[in-house]
Amino acid sequence: MNIVTLLPFIVLIGAMFLMTRSAKKKQAQAAQMRNEMQPGTGVRTIGGMYATVKEIGDETVLLEVAPGVHAVYAKNAIGAVLEDSEYNRIVHGDDDSDTVVPDDASSLTEAADDADGQEGAAKADLTKKDAAEPADSEVEKNGKADGETEAK
Repeated sequence: MNIVTLLPFIVLIGAMFLMTRSAKKKQAQAAQMRNEMQPGTGVRTIGGMYATVKEIGDETVLLEVAPGVHAVYAKNAIGAVLEDSEYNRIVHGDDDSDTVVPDDASSLTEAADDADGQEGAAKADLTKKDAAEPADSEVEKNGKADGETEAK
């Protein structure tokens, strides 16, 4: 046989080997992460639920999903083991940053009014105009308003 005819098969086998090798690495990393779990750590399941590890068995994990509510999950259902700070930020809303988010837009507009010194200044008229009365410029065109036809 010629080497040229075997080349596609060799490339295909090499690609399959590389794909399985990377998949095995990912599985090994996930297994190591699950084995490093300790009671009291926060986890996220593959379904997206956040919980705290209470007990670890050979194949199962006891999770506290809410205060006093426990559920048994398979170890393979643990998608990620989270750091304490990340778990508290997601679940409890603890935020270490000093960012202040206003509850409404009035605090944003008040600052702009105070800076200009025109708190009582006239504001733009945002009300809807009556659609039944055509504007003067529309009537002046050939004596017809837009949308009118010559058909009788």
